[in-house]
Amino acid sequence: MKRRNLLRGALAVGLTAPALAALTAARTDVDQTLSLDTPQDLADLEAAAESYGYGYHGQQPTRVLADLVTDFTTLRPLLTVPQPAPIRARLCRTAGQMAGMTAIVLHDLGSRRESCAWFATAARASAESGDDQLRAWVLAREAMVPLNYGAPKAATDLAERARYAAGTRPTAAAVLAAAVAARAYALNHQIEQARAALAAADALMNRLPESERSDTWLTYSEQKHHVHLSHALTTLGDTRRARESQQHALELSAPTSTMTRTLLNIGGAACSHHDGDSEDACRRTVAALTALPDGYRTGLVRRRALDLYEAIPAHQHGERAVRELRDVLAA
Repeated sequence: MKRRNLLRGALAVGLTAPALAALTAARTDVDQTLSLDTPQDLADLEAAAESYGYGYHGQQPTRVLADLVTDFTTLRPLLTVPQPAPIRARLCRTAGQMAGMTAIVLHDLGSRRESCAWFATAARASAESGDDQLRAWVLAREAMVPLNYGAPKAATDLAERARYAAGTRPTAAAVLAAAVAARAYALNHQIEQARAALAAADALMNRLPESERSDTWLTYSEQKHHVHLSHALTTLGDTRRARESQQHALELSAPTSTMTRTLLNIGGAACSHHDGDSEDACRRTVAALTALPDGYRTGLVRRRALDLYEAIPAHQHGERAVRELRDVLAA
């Protein structure tokens, strides 16, 4: 409880140097044990990992981050006690899931370097667990860091590694990897590869078992599929289909899915810009940003809005709607 409160206090003011130091200490505590031969009673930690998989539920990302990392650190004593191989594998699987979800939150908050460090720990844990699907999930999720922060070629490489690791069976990791690859190829202007990856993602989604279709970070729901499709299709300039996917995703998104709904609304604004109405695009983005609670107008949301602003030709930057977007981004 003391560690949890300390983390919450440190993170309440954002990803400051002391907060990042606390996160690094928590990660390395467990990371250093992953190559050892160890663990024990897992039920509570496995249940905690499953619970975190349901996302923010309207909570501040930094609060979720503090709780996640606190529970992650409780794995350390279990990872330093010798255990039978099956127990060790379960522990490493839980460590991989928790480290991966911590990386997701850090990605959403815009801390790319820390996110990648946690993904590296998740990769080590997933490799030791022997779970190929978890390994593929970690790679696909990691690919979203360069994808969303300006390095689509690196994203393509990671996504293709994830596709290889996932194999050809219809699993949540396989669909995610194909969808992320489609987005990365679209950003790389590799149109044929993007459309092929989209087709593969759709085919896998159609065969995905119900057991893997729940709406969590660790599985792959129809809502999540449409979120990925909308971004890929918008990038490809197929705004009609992109808008359809955005609408489907919004209908399937809970009212508490603040970040996802905002990103979808910004995606709709990007479609307006692509169709020639930059004024409407800016107004819609400003409305999406100003409606956000404190603590959400950062990281990935800000990056996506900034991408839209930077896509507007310089000769339009004097227009009122464009200036309003610039001012909101600068605030």
